[in-house]
Amino acid sequence: MKALELHEGEAALVVSIPHDGREVPPDLQSRFTPEAARLPDTDWHVRRLYDFAIQFGATVLAARWSRFVVDLNRPPDEKPLYPGRFETALVPTRCFDGHPIYRGAPPNRDEIEQRRAAYWQPYHDTLSAQLRRIKRRHGLALLWDAHSIPSRVPSLFEGRLPDLNVGSAEGRSCAPDRITAVCTVAARANHYGSVRDGRFKGGYITRQYGRPAENVHALQLELVQDTYMDEGSLEFDDSKAERLRPLIRAMLEAFCQAPGT
Repeated sequence: MKALELHEGEAALVVSIPHDGREVPPDLQSRFTPEAARLPDTDWHVRRLYDFAIQFGATVLAARWSRFVVDLNRPPDEKPLYPGRFETALVPTRCFDGHPIYRGAPPNRDEIEQRRAAYWQPYHDTLSAQLRRIKRRHGLALLWDAHSIPSRVPSLFEGRLPDLNVGSAEGRSCAPDRITAVCTVAARANHYGSVRDGRFKGGYITRQYGRPAENVHALQLELVQDTYMDEGSLEFDDSKAERLRPLIRAMLEAFCQAPGT
């Protein structure tokens, strides 16, 4: 099975969707606990939510494998993204709620390296190649890393997360004008709360590929899932999504149209 789905667009924008994958190799599925087999930490329906991005002209890159197989938004050397805080690994062994993923022993170093090579590397090779292609065509490349998360995850943060969480690696992954333009759109939105570089500052993808000095700009948007779905049933909510999509589109337009390189 292919590790990812790719649609090549002609705009300067790449939308990366690394955590909506739900495929698990059968031999691995049999090792999961019953809770882990439900893939609870999936960024549910993000690909469906961003289905308009193709008409927007964007290149869309989406993982097929679950983040429990390998986490595409973690560094290959497993250096912590948020030192001192709980976070899952390149090959996670626990769910967000702390429950174990494996019935028996977790993967050893050899298995982790095999998964990195088989599942992690193809995604990043493709993403790197697309950013190079787009930069050659447009003189710059814009990367939007699309995520979602339940509104409440006690192991990761206290209380309820804001609806729209923009991550810019504290300003290092994107030019200031583009960050300001996106955050201004988010702040003006009715019925949605927003924050920049709060609990989520951008994961490995944002931090690795966002190089504004080289005209590659990256932002992460972490959406609270109840803005577009039912968190209890995990069902997509068309009415919620239709209210949210124009805002996401406006944020993407601001990201792309902000002045400067």
